[in-house]
Amino acid sequence: MFKIGVGPSSSHTLGPWRAALQFLDKIKERYPITEVVALKVLLYGSLAKTGIGHGTDVAVILGLCGADPVTFDVNLIDSTIATIGLSGKMKIDHTVEIPFQPKEDVVFLMNESLPFHPNALTFLCTLKDGTQLAETYYSIGGGFVVQEGVSNNSANEVELPFTIDKAQDLLHWCIKTGLSISEIVQENEHAWRSEEETKAGVLRIWETMKSCIYRGCHIDGKLPGGLNVSRRAAKLNARLMKNVPYHNYEEWLQGIRSQPATFQYTLDWVSCFALAVNEENASFSRVVTAPTNGAAGVIPAVLMYYIAFCDGNVEDKIYHFLLCASEIGSIFKKGATISAAMGGCQAEIGVSSAMAAGALTEMLGGSARQCMMAAEIAMEHHLGLTCDPVGGLVQVPCIERNTMGAIKAITASQLALQSNPDNARVSLDAVVKTMWETALDMNTKYKETADGGLATNITLALPEC
Repeated sequence: MFKIGVGPSSSHTLGPWRAALQFLDKIKERYPITEVVALKVLLYGSLAKTGIGHGTDVAVILGLCGADPVTFDVNLIDSTIATIGLSGKMKIDHTVEIPFQPKEDVVFLMNESLPFHPNALTFLCTLKDGTQLAETYYSIGGGFVVQEGVSNNSANEVELPFTIDKAQDLLHWCIKTGLSISEIVQENEHAWRSEEETKAGVLRIWETMKSCIYRGCHIDGKLPGGLNVSRRAAKLNARLMKNVPYHNYEEWLQGIRSQPATFQYTLDWVSCFALAVNEENASFSRVVTAPTNGAAGVIPAVLMYYIAFCDGNVEDKIYHFLLCASEIGSIFKKGATISAAMGGCQAEIGVSSAMAAGALTEMLGGSARQCMMAAEIAMEHHLGLTCDPVGGLVQVPCIERNTMGAIKAITASQLALQSNPDNARVSLDAVVKTMWETALDMNTKYKETADGGLATNITLALPEC
């Protein structure tokens, strides 16, 4: 559920980037990379319609260059793409230079879609001897990629102690073993690696989230893309800190906690944390899919709320928060979707809010049933949320939606903690099923195409924030 990558979109940026890397590996399985003389990329459906605003063309080019989205210096993105555009050449896989014109060799097929998934792209490759290769990939949300005609059964190679497809399965194991949700996840993760390795990986994810929040709270200016959206997190941070001196994250956190935690003060900080992450995401910075880039600010904001205002600043608590959140997200991915191109924004902000609500509830002492109740409440009040990005950019209304998702998650958690799950009329599995049915019923123009909603009522000449 959590992948370190580059904004602004997990399905439109990170997924295509990883697809390009997979295509390079596919070529190298059969031929020396030096045999390649030409490459072309075809973008279909949602990838084509919002690809410019989401940087899909940039992502596939960087992937074909062999750049790693986890480690590539985001400060070099613009210069790398500009150099390729000016020279008309690209060094694929850091190895061989071939002719490449970004505006001609990345083709946006606005009116064509492939049946399996709206986020489809095809790579065409020509070798020295005239051999031509073509492979199609689908970016299915959250940075996950599947190749056409290839079955992804890697998960079946490991026998998990606790098999979970639905919330009811998870609840069964929690009741039978007496373990919490996060402890069930921890045991399953042991099937792949040691506890030390799992913990180190999860905390690395948190370090990336933390750095993104802190960085986003200290950068001012306008977001790229043409909407002229002003960054707000830095100004809000400055107002809330009230001239309290600090020089690093730890001192900053201490400064946040040093002031009376009134309702308004806490609410403003939660919004600030979420704004910071998604302003960074919109700026092609490094973020964590949670479970997507468009919803990347919800879980970090709620986790920061737990750290700053609920005594959650302990590595082990942060670790278990993220484990619990990941399992809630996995249930939605298995039973519905985490792709806005398939399900609208309910699949992104809705799922992230449910993940955060469940995790916060566990960390505040809630039972497994209360965690699932919190996740259900959060999603129930995101059902039908459309994805209508203005200008195809992950800015309006996406950035503010992360603040709303975070606040709803905290509210859902509090409701669940003060409730008896025995009296709940809607189960988590029922809301997952409902979300998927809603996704199937939703008009395509509200599924990350920029063909409906705010995207058609706000022009690029009218700043919206």
